[in-house]
Amino acid sequence: MSPRRAYASVVAAYWGFTLTDGALRMLVLLHFFTLGYTPFELAFLFVLYELAGMATNLFGGWAAARFGVNVTLSAGLALQVAALFMLSALDPAWSRVWSVAWVVVAQGLAGVAKDLTKTSAKSAIKLVTPEGDSGTLFRYVAWLTGSKNALKGVGFFLGGLLLSAFGFAPALWLMAGLLAFVFAAVALSLPRMFGKARKASRVRELFAKTRAINLLAAARIVLFGARDVWFVVGLPVFLYAAGWSFAEVGGFLALWTIGYGIVQGLAYRIVPRSPDGLSAEVPAARLWAGVLALVPVAILAGLGAAPARAETIVVAGLALFGIVFAINSSVHSYLVVAYAGSEKVAEDVGFYYAANATGRLMGTLLSGLLYQVGGIEGCLIGAAAMLAACCAISLLLPRKAAVVEAPAT
Repeated sequence: MSPRRAYASVVAAYWGFTLTDGALRMLVLLHFFTLGYTPFELAFLFVLYELAGMATNLFGGWAAARFGVNVTLSAGLALQVAALFMLSALDPAWSRVWSVAWVVVAQGLAGVAKDLTKTSAKSAIKLVTPEGDSGTLFRYVAWLTGSKNALKGVGFFLGGLLLSAFGFAPALWLMAGLLAFVFAAVALSLPRMFGKARKASRVRELFAKTRAINLLAAARIVLFGARDVWFVVGLPVFLYAAGWSFAEVGGFLALWTIGYGIVQGLAYRIVPRSPDGLSAEVPAARLWAGVLALVPVAILAGLGAAPARAETIVVAGLALFGIVFAINSSVHSYLVVAYAGSEKVAEDVGFYYAANATGRLMGTLLSGLLYQVGGIEGCLIGAAAMLAACCAISLLLPRKAAVVEAPAT
């Protein structure tokens, strides 16, 4: 199988996984909100999901380089199937404490599954792009990232629809069956050695990254924390409390995520490109980080000026936030593969997305806590503070890539 055909198989698997991942998040969030869980308890359900992602991204990149992308991708799909079946076994007669523990563990499996799959797919981009072709690399990254998020939006809608139409457990069974089919197709189609490095790093070398990768990882933490601090719990609960139905909440978040994905996929047309792949793209990252930091401040100002129109202001503000955030995210996703070394790209990408998971964990916890304390305004204040930090870190990003030297032995 050619590298491009192998990459196509990875992308197809990533798409199938993404649909179930988006649907699962909406199923869990809406189902347990109707059972009377508080916003902070809802956030806690996703804690192990994000914690697992931190470790999985870091060591999943190392595993992909050592054993091949096919191994980590297949493992991710299999774990997601297991997580779906585990959640479907939840018994309404169980105590609240036992139910929460069961869901947290199942979500932890889903977190490992998601980041094994994501690291595999994003690492494959560098493997099939000609060396030095930064334009093609940016286009591939933007397209994969955008299409993934568009499909995740479809998954949000699918989750709300399946919950309304079939109920919690039957919806999970249906998704598990479809994903098992995807797993079988991937296991049979990918070559065994795809993405395997000639010499994998020792575990202690996973933290020996360039200054550029470290700074970008730090910026990614606060960037995604700023999104999830109001998107994960605060926004869906705010809309449901305002009288929206399950399908309406899921449908709106789906449309937002689809639009966000489309903008991500087109970002390479918006952001200026340079022959070296960094001298124009790094200033663009700084510019768009500054623009994004102003958006939650503007929403807060609107809420203060017209509190009676809070629902309209939040929805319109989310649309603007999604456009600017999508460009930021796409530029970051490109920069990590531009900074990364080709030989062990999976390790660098995994390290970077471990930071991504750290930001999501921080944002998820704060989303429930800040909404419970200060409503949607509290979530927006948290987002504004994190985006100010992202803007400051972006100013330090270097315009040249550097090579990591292995520690002396």
